[in-house]
Amino acid sequence: MDIIFHAHHAIVSDRMRRRTEAAVRRAARRIGRTVDAIIRFEQDGPVKRVEILLHAPRQRDLVARGQGRYFGPAFAAALDRLLAQIRPLRASRRTARRAAPARKAATA
Repeated sequence: MDIIFHAHHAIVSDRMRRRTEAAVRRAARRIGRTVDAIIRFEQDGPVKRVEILLHAPRQRDLVARGQGRYFGPAFAAALDRLLAQIRPLRASRRTARRAAPARKAATA
């Protein structure tokens, strides 16, 4: 999986980049087959924003945004929103897997 960082009028530390990369990789493993992720850091005066965009085949793009006074809390908010979007996707995959053998048995 490729991770692309964009910094718009923002200075992002290496530690913050490593932290975001590790967290987005963990979140992407929950979906499976993730192609790439784009993480945008924006700064507009005292407001800092983080946007995470996750691309996976046969899935809609997942977009999550967070903002705060610092990049850490802004990223945490965006990650929480991303994970909230992933939870229903995982649940629907589990129910589809359970229903598939029942349908095969019914048709045979």
